[in-house]
Amino acid sequence: MDSLTCSSFTTPFFEFRNWREHELPLPLFPSRLILMPPTRRNLSSLPGQLTPNSHKQLLAFRHLQQLHTQILTNLHLRSVSHLIHFLSSCYRSHLPHYASLFLKYLPASDQSLWNSMIRASLDSGNGQEFLEIYHSMRYHNVLPFKITLSLILRSCTAFFAIPLGKAFHCQVIKMGFKFDVILQTGLLDFYAKLGDLMSAKKLFAEMPERDVVANNAMISALSKHRLVEEARRLFDSMLHRNSATWNSMISCYCKLGDVKSARLIFDQSPIKDVVSWNSMIDGYCKSDQLKSAQELFYQMGSAKNSVTWNTMITGYVQHKHFGRAIFTFREMQAEGVEPTEVTMIGLLSACAHLGALEMGQWVHAYIKRKSLKMDVVVGNALIDMYCKCGSVDIALDVFHGLPEKNIFCWNSMIVGLGMNGYGKEALDVFSLMEKEGINPDGVTFVGILSGCSHSGLVPAGRKYFSLMVSNYGVEPGIEHYGCMTDLLGRAGLLKEALELVGSMPIKPNSVVWGSLLRACQIHKDPNLSEQVTRHLLELDPADGGNYVFLSNLYASMSCWTDVEKCRKLMTERGVLKTPGCSSIEVDFVVHEFVVKDTSHPQYPQLVAFLDEIEKEFKRRGHEADTSLILHDIENEEKESAARYHTERIAVAFGIMNTPPGQTVRVVKNLRTCTNCHAALKLMSEIFKRELIVRDRSRFHHFRNGYCSCKDYW
Repeated sequence: MDSLTCSSFTTPFFEFRNWREHELPLPLFPSRLILMPPTRRNLSSLPGQLTPNSHKQLLAFRHLQQLHTQILTNLHLRSVSHLIHFLSSCYRSHLPHYASLFLKYLPASDQSLWNSMIRASLDSGNGQEFLEIYHSMRYHNVLPFKITLSLILRSCTAFFAIPLGKAFHCQVIKMGFKFDVILQTGLLDFYAKLGDLMSAKKLFAEMPERDVVANNAMISALSKHRLVEEARRLFDSMLHRNSATWNSMISCYCKLGDVKSARLIFDQSPIKDVVSWNSMIDGYCKSDQLKSAQELFYQMGSAKNSVTWNTMITGYVQHKHFGRAIFTFREMQAEGVEPTEVTMIGLLSACAHLGALEMGQWVHAYIKRKSLKMDVVVGNALIDMYCKCGSVDIALDVFHGLPEKNIFCWNSMIVGLGMNGYGKEALDVFSLMEKEGINPDGVTFVGILSGCSHSGLVPAGRKYFSLMVSNYGVEPGIEHYGCMTDLLGRAGLLKEALELVGSMPIKPNSVVWGSLLRACQIHKDPNLSEQVTRHLLELDPADGGNYVFLSNLYASMSCWTDVEKCRKLMTERGVLKTPGCSSIEVDFVVHEFVVKDTSHPQYPQLVAFLDEIEKEFKRRGHEADTSLILHDIENEEKESAARYHTERIAVAFGIMNTPPGQTVRVVKNLRTCTNCHAALKLMSEIFKRELIVRDRSRFHHFRNGYCSCKDYW
């Protein structure tokens, strides 16, 4: 049992300060403290978070001095309960050292007071303070209570303090608690949750008696290490089970993806609680059985708590049912359940994917109004949402206002700027990231290279691609080669792009070849286009987009026989073209328009509106490019086919249903075609509106007849 070898009590990962250096003997006449306000000198000598410039802390210090005086001069206030209250007040006022000094100089200090101090220091979450107090307690030969040791072990588990937990294991043995079932269970839980299964098993085997809590801890440990058969044997051998026992087995099976066995345990459980239901719903969500999760969710009725709602909302988001996630949140509100930070993160993700800016802004305002914790996770979700809704300025405000940023926040900002066409700004943020000492990772360089690609920054793209390994130690992956191929191809450097693909140390995938194919189409190279498309068909014969690319190529050359052959090949292989779909949010409602779907109540008016817009186009001399329409039909029919693409319908809906001058935001699931791109530029000029369209590859900000992509997408 090497991992549990007892040694003298040490704390190898905390550095002890010599806390006796800071001891301040209390005056013999403490009442003088009330008459003499603290000076800069005696404040600076007091350890802790108190500073002379903090009015609130100074006031708290004076109040504590008054309490201190009353305790020492009034015998009736020297009861243990009053003293414990005083010590707790010290911690709430961020003056733990004052509490420890008070305790040390208190005559015949009670053992329970030291234990109260330990509990208060652990509650404060400050490991250094706790260690100092515990060290002083042992120095004065005061023994901790058993319940205090149990609390210490739980804190070691919560803070992943492995060396400290092992040291306290030794203390438990030395103090004669080796066979105490409560402390042994605490130690078992400590080793189990921190991943030391061997020590947990040994401890469990040596326990002279095991209660249901100990058995549950062992089942949980085995579950964490995916040892379901051992966990089930222990479960079956138990004479007494509580709800935690059944829940541990449900969770164990769900972690392995065996929701069928989990459901059997769930149905057999005689004591289902909210944790049982939540575990089962979560298991269904993670096993792609959303319908079963939804059925259980609604069966719960009023028993649902915030975790239940969050699990369902997150499940919808993970399975791309973003509208349903927002609808479920509204149900949650109607039920009067308080949302949490987890709710907000799921909701922001749904808003980001739908481009639902109004809803996203409402969530942001709610976070502020309810004073929810603005940590890096919530901050990152807000940055991502604003970037994916095309509101880069607000995303930057959120980013710069975060008190703390991790690599994910920096990456979200860089990627968001890049996909909105702000390549130079993305490089500026990267420079700031370097100054802050944050090391970039692979995602950072995807954002940089894609930003350079969307903005045509070829020299910068070449520079950062070449420096990835030498300066930053990041090995280029397939996604980085895809970005570079796209960058070079879009700039018309087809030969260099083809050479890069040929020199790749890894086999090019469909993304790399797809980037090169789009470049061939932009720069009218039919021979290379056909060659690249055949590579794509070999790599991914089930991707309908590849057949569409090839069909478009043949259509542009009026090779209608080849177009028909391509379409026939799609039919023979059972490949379906992804239907175009565009969505727009107006007054907190997301409207979706799918190709050939005429069910929207305003559809007739939208068609009539688009016909009028087309007449205005012709008056301005604009003619649609019909070369890429896949059928050999008359030009008039081709123009009509392009006119009713879903992004145009969505933009028309936005113009008709929002006040003049308001920005219209649309999200499309496919790449915007050349015809629609030209049409949207004109519509932005005609209606004096900014039109923001997010397609599959990037953002397009249309203003006054121009697009942010500079016709380079």
